[in-house]
Amino acid sequence: MSTRSYSEAVDALNSLQSNAATLEALRASSGGLSKFAIPQMLEYLQRIGYSASDLNKLNVIHITGTKGKGSTSAFTDSILRQAKPEWKVGLYTSPHLVAVRERIRINSVPLSEEQFSSLFFEVWDRLEKNQERAAESTPLKPAYFRMVTLVAFHAFLSLGVDATILEVGIGGTYDSTNIVPKPLVTGVTALGLDHVSVLGKTIKEIAWQKAGIYKEGVPALTVEQLEEGMTVLEQVAEEKKASSFSVVKRVPEMEEIKFGLAGSHQCQNAALAVELSRVFLKSRANLDFNEILPEPFKQGLIKTRWPGRCQTVQDPTYPRTTWFLDGAHTRESLECSLKWFVAPDTGLRKKKGNKRVLVFNCTSGRSGASFLEDILKNMAEQLRLHKSEETSSAFFDTIIFCTNVTYADGHFKGDLASRSIETVDTDPVKIQRELATAWLTLIPNFPTNNVHVLPSIEHAIRVVRGIESEGKEEVDVLVTGSLHLVGGVIEVAGLSDVAL
Repeated sequence: MSTRSYSEAVDALNSLQSNAATLEALRASSGGLSKFAIPQMLEYLQRIGYSASDLNKLNVIHITGTKGKGSTSAFTDSILRQAKPEWKVGLYTSPHLVAVRERIRINSVPLSEEQFSSLFFEVWDRLEKNQERAAESTPLKPAYFRMVTLVAFHAFLSLGVDATILEVGIGGTYDSTNIVPKPLVTGVTALGLDHVSVLGKTIKEIAWQKAGIYKEGVPALTVEQLEEGMTVLEQVAEEKKASSFSVVKRVPEMEEIKFGLAGSHQCQNAALAVELSRVFLKSRANLDFNEILPEPFKQGLIKTRWPGRCQTVQDPTYPRTTWFLDGAHTRESLECSLKWFVAPDTGLRKKKGNKRVLVFNCTSGRSGASFLEDILKNMAEQLRLHKSEETSSAFFDTIIFCTNVTYADGHFKGDLASRSIETVDTDPVKIQRELATAWLTLIPNFPTNNVHVLPSIEHAIRVVRGIESEGKEEVDVLVTGSLHLVGGVIEVAGLSDVAL
């Protein structure tokens, strides 16, 4: 057992991070910079003492997509735990909100700091000890995501899980998770059009990447897609000789269920999770669930929890403050976020005199001004839908644009440190200034004193705390635009015990 600390593990892991330029190239390649991505990952796996066939012992459900893969993974995890409560179910997802160990869960509980540090350094030390590589160009240590994936595989094999839900990081074909020879079932969630425009790829190219997780002799599932995407998915499933190819339809019986994950858009993700679970339980445990929505599945959907996605959190210290957390970072996900927030049981429950605050950030690679324009447009549509007399321009009382830096002294929490969001620009709040300018251009009469440009999340929390202390009104705070931002707010505002 390693005696090295969790913070030492996080520091070592952070040393493997790629910079912003490398990550952007990785995203543009849909997860693989070259044809060597999978061979290198297999080599790392061998260097820590495992073969690819060992991964079949994990009994994997492999899930990818551009929208909803995290939610679908969470639904599936919850369903399996309801259907087989005696099982040990592993769940691997990304990114994390507050602590990297959140990515690796057993029965929905993240690895403890002690577990993570011990397992991490076991992998680290094996890589140190065995440095033999097929090609000198292969780095001695894998990059950040590959390393966490190796730790996840090592954890699940060491702890003897009965089932594993494996969420793809980026893409599919060249993703680090795509080295399991024989998962028990594979699923592709919605292929979002927003990702098509951001990555500069066609829907066919993205569909090909996602379909890369389909395997010979393994059931291949997906949801309803645009025709050109669906054609590719079906074609790849046939080429790879998947045992079947199924398109999961929306289930009317689900419309009346209050899922553990809020938002009407979750119906499609829940339907896919139900079918993935049904196929998996038949294969793994010889269990037949012939009902449209078996009771354990229904309970699984109801009890699903997924922090930072359309999540409502009552502040444990400041009773008049309610946080609405959603890490939406694309146009399509922001549209879903506003549908959730601008509704009678969330943002529209505001009483006269109460305050609404928007805390927002987006990366430099996104068009901030158009995002804000979309937010106002989506709010206006929702207000009309719910026959509200309010206007989108006056919906929020205070707007906060802040960086993803965790603390006011300019430092990040170790788990939240990211080279991908560091900047060499002499103006550390340049993006936030641009957002503020865009907001005031869109709403010229908005009170300028109520628009804040701030250098850290801690600064933003101070503003929110000040709003509550000024009066007796309740304060509703929508935090969106970035999962990094949501995670930082959970950390700094002291919400971890109630949000995670």
